[in-house]
Amino acid sequence: MDPAHVNVPAMMDLTIDNITDNTVIINSQGSDQRLTYVMERLVTHLHDFARETRLSTTEWMAALNFLVRVGQISSDVRHEFILLSDILGLSLLVDAIDHPKPPASTEGSVLGPFHTHEAETIPNGDLMSHDPEGEPCLVLCSIKDVSGNPIEGVKIDIWETDSTGHYDVQHSNRQGPDGRCVMNSDKEGVFWFKAIVPVPYPIPHDGPVGQLLKLLKRHPWRPAHMHFMFEKKGWDHLITALYIRNDPYETSDAVFGVKKSLIVDFSTADAAIAQKYGVKEGSKVLKHDFVLVDEKQTERLRDENALKAMKKLGRKVKLLNHLPVPDVD
Repeated sequence: MDPAHVNVPAMMDLTIDNITDNTVIINSQGSDQRLTYVMERLVTHLHDFARETRLSTTEWMAALNFLVRVGQISSDVRHEFILLSDILGLSLLVDAIDHPKPPASTEGSVLGPFHTHEAETIPNGDLMSHDPEGEPCLVLCSIKDVSGNPIEGVKIDIWETDSTGHYDVQHSNRQGPDGRCVMNSDKEGVFWFKAIVPVPYPIPHDGPVGQLLKLLKRHPWRPAHMHFMFEKKGWDHLITALYIRNDPYETSDAVFGVKKSLIVDFSTADAAIAQKYGVKEGSKVLKHDFVLVDEKQTERLRDENALKAMKKLGRKVKLLNHLPVPDVD
């Protein structure tokens, strides 16, 4: 960039008290209003954090080296930054802000670091997991709108661990995707498949995130659950999970994913269900009705929540592409 074409504001004699204002001013020359606002708030909070904690050079360097290690251990199948976001509660917070749910709709949960885009599309009734050690279960689901109407043609990503608590990508000798699939809801909004009973498992704790949990005296365990992701044009993108009731980690999930509305119970297949769905009588059955929200409804709710939150903070803003920016008019 040619320095002659950059109009850099003159900086003052920098001190603890004025470094924030100087940084905000020099970061405010771009044309992207949202980026300018985000950077202004980021710098303000970062600087206030340093001042409030009297952050030492040693601590600052330790934090930077920690982030370097988070990046170094990440790979195509392990996203340590997502894991870090998860254990700090940030992932769930961002999802709740960006995808607010009206009453009676399915709440969101965390994506986690092990979703992939290589799952095979299977028809209703097919087998998702081929783990011979897993306890079989039948999963019967429907997808409806908030008025109870079925939604056809929703793409559903589904994934879970094997019976040892590991996702397929965690096995170095894997032959291909397993314990995951893609489905599409039928004209009745129904999809159903055969899987295995989810088990609790620890998040990867052999890296920097695990070391942080140990320092905080936190365990790395997640309660037994199954992931679902729903996509259809015109409908709000939903990432969620179903959690098995009375799991020992139900109230202490390492990544804060559990919500009461997402805790479910197994029933047992009677003779009629066993015959209809081709499973053994007495097998575990998981039934759940998912409720999606259309994009327009989510946009309105997100806008309302944003304006209320900014007003509570005493900030004068307007919405640009449904995101707050300072209202300087």
